[in-house]
Amino acid sequence: MFTTNIGSTDRILRIVLGAGLLVWFFFDQTNGAWHYAKLIGIIPLLTGFMSSCPLYSVLGISTRGANKKG
Repeated sequence: MFTTNIGSTDRILRIVLGAGLLVWFFFDQTNGAWHYAKLIGIIPLLTGFMSSCPLYSVLGISTRGANKKG
């Protein structure tokens, strides 16, 4: 369905960053807009698991190796 355009290093960084933000959201119980801004971690987490980034597709970017097809 989606073109794979995320390489392995990019994928790992996205998953770690997204999971870290979501863990921080659930363990830090302060209130305010910045608390809910941590939910942005859902986006890198999902794109990391899907190995596809819609923004990369629009911009024509790929961090995947040149000789790999996906």
